[in-house]
Amino acid sequence: MERFRIASSRWLPTLRATSIPSSGSWICQSCRAHRVRRAMTGRRRFGTGTGTSSTSSQLQSQLQSQLQSQQQKQVGQGGDGREREKEREEKSYYVTTPIFYVNASPHVGHLYSMLIADVFKRWQLLKGRQAFLSTGTDEHGMKVQRAADLQDLLPKALCDANAETFKDLAARANIAHDHFIRTTDPAHRDAVEYFWARLRDSGYIYETKHEGWYCVSDETFYPDTMVEKRVSPVTGKTFVASVETGSAVEWTEEKNYHFRLTAFRDRLLRFYRENPSWIVPSNRFAEVIHWVENNLEDLSISRPASRLGWGIPVPDDPSQTIYVWLDALVNYLTTAGYPYWQPGSACNGNWPADLHVVGKDIIRFHCIYWPAFLMAVDLPLPKQVLSHGHWLMSKQKMSKSIGNVVNPLFAMDRWGVDTMRYFLIYSGHVSEDADYDNAFIVERYKKGLQGGLGNLLNRITRPKNWSVRQAVENMTKNEAADLPPSVQRQNIYMEQIVDKFDLQMKALNPGRALKVIMDAVFDTNKFLSDAAPWQMSKEGDTVAVEQTILATAESLRIIGILLQPFIPEKSSELLDRLGISPDRRTLADAVLYADDSYGTSSVPLGKGAEGSLFPLLPVED
Repeated sequence: MERFRIASSRWLPTLRATSIPSSGSWICQSCRAHRVRRAMTGRRRFGTGTGTSSTSSQLQSQLQSQLQSQQQKQVGQGGDGREREKEREEKSYYVTTPIFYVNASPHVGHLYSMLIADVFKRWQLLKGRQAFLSTGTDEHGMKVQRAADLQDLLPKALCDANAETFKDLAARANIAHDHFIRTTDPAHRDAVEYFWARLRDSGYIYETKHEGWYCVSDETFYPDTMVEKRVSPVTGKTFVASVETGSAVEWTEEKNYHFRLTAFRDRLLRFYRENPSWIVPSNRFAEVIHWVENNLEDLSISRPASRLGWGIPVPDDPSQTIYVWLDALVNYLTTAGYPYWQPGSACNGNWPADLHVVGKDIIRFHCIYWPAFLMAVDLPLPKQVLSHGHWLMSKQKMSKSIGNVVNPLFAMDRWGVDTMRYFLIYSGHVSEDADYDNAFIVERYKKGLQGGLGNLLNRITRPKNWSVRQAVENMTKNEAADLPPSVQRQNIYMEQIVDKFDLQMKALNPGRALKVIMDAVFDTNKFLSDAAPWQMSKEGDTVAVEQTILATAESLRIIGILLQPFIPEKSSELLDRLGISPDRRTLADAVLYADDSYGTSSVPLGKGAEGSLFPLLPVED
């Protein structure tokens, strides 16, 4: 208890000027002395009433004042203000990762979620659309509190240290995120308290006694039908576990607040029917529908502060702490500027999110609880949810007890950032789990990157018996020249690549989209081998040589442009070696003969294997 008091006064900052007036200096629930005002006589209890609480009224008034001030500034700014308003109305593409628990270090699954979201953001930028990516850490809840206890740390100290590790992961993996949110951020606390007030005022919160199986690891209650007895392979002891995750559960009886989730059964099912592509893949959508039809119960959305002190207090009731998943899900609104949105705005910051990227183990929270919460407060739902599979090691779930957890930071140090980006996206699966093995990384690197992409680049840029620049200049000027059938076939093939790639990206399958590009790499290598320009050069057929080299260079140029979302550093170097100007690397440029200015490398081409785009691996085991 003493450690929680220290945490509140030592680490937690005071609210901003725009914070909720009744919040004061936010503290852990266990330090309730600073929350006396919330327990004053006349405090509104939660139930089915429709009145507006003082907290909600004050915040509404404050929001109105702030927005009026912003509008007055825009009027004073004249044209500039109107231009900024117009920019705000043009919604950016908004993609999110889950926010990651800080009770343990990052693993390769965290990196995979980040990479998928990053690929979709970069793809939108390539298409010329503004895009916004949010990631971050989930820092409240029972398992964070217990992890801190086990390490004899204050919860905030644990959160600060591990949040930095996740920030480092995002930076090292070259994740182009615009915001890294922490659920201990003051802005997020504001959003959660306001969202709770909206839920309460909607009449969907009530107080009752709850009995059930609670899983600390999963931070959720499970019904009797979703738990079973198991025997621990380590200790041989019998325990009760979740059928879904295998995590241990414990019987809990407590008084807390509930959300009327069952009231949204029909509305959720109707939404699912009307939006059949809302969840990808379809097999997980079917799981969600089955759950709503057969297992839906009202949801406990608070925990007694006596059991859970590390979290955001329930407004006006310091004896309760807001359920960690309600707290966490609101992060997607917080990063979109909620609740400080312009009245009547067409896009409300960047909300709704265009895509939530989540692991398959948290789909219920994002696809049942989250849409119901949003429906309750009349906010738009996210446009799509992509639920990806997990990473296994030798077909086994990664586990600290088994000792097969992959540290993504170590993996990037060993294999390289873009090698790991390529391997995880290429080998990962949306609809099923994928197997991680160092041998698989080496295989993908040698076949796809070193022997495929890097080799293709060397084959046309290093030989002395032709010039890529001359081929571009001569052949783009001589468009009327008859092309050999093999070149015609290669051009027709490449004309279809962008559409094939875009089709897979729209289907939310980045792995298959990457395979479309790599198939083009392998096929272009075959085209070059079959054409054998080195032989034609010996025969003095300069036109045929340059036709072949231009077709290969054009293929490689388009391939390099499309690879930018996946391997940004290596694709940039590839385009540099081709001499592609930085302002000619958009999707609009990924068209045959759209650029006639390239062909002279802007960087050294290097010599031998070590100077290649993808050199030999120093270690292969």
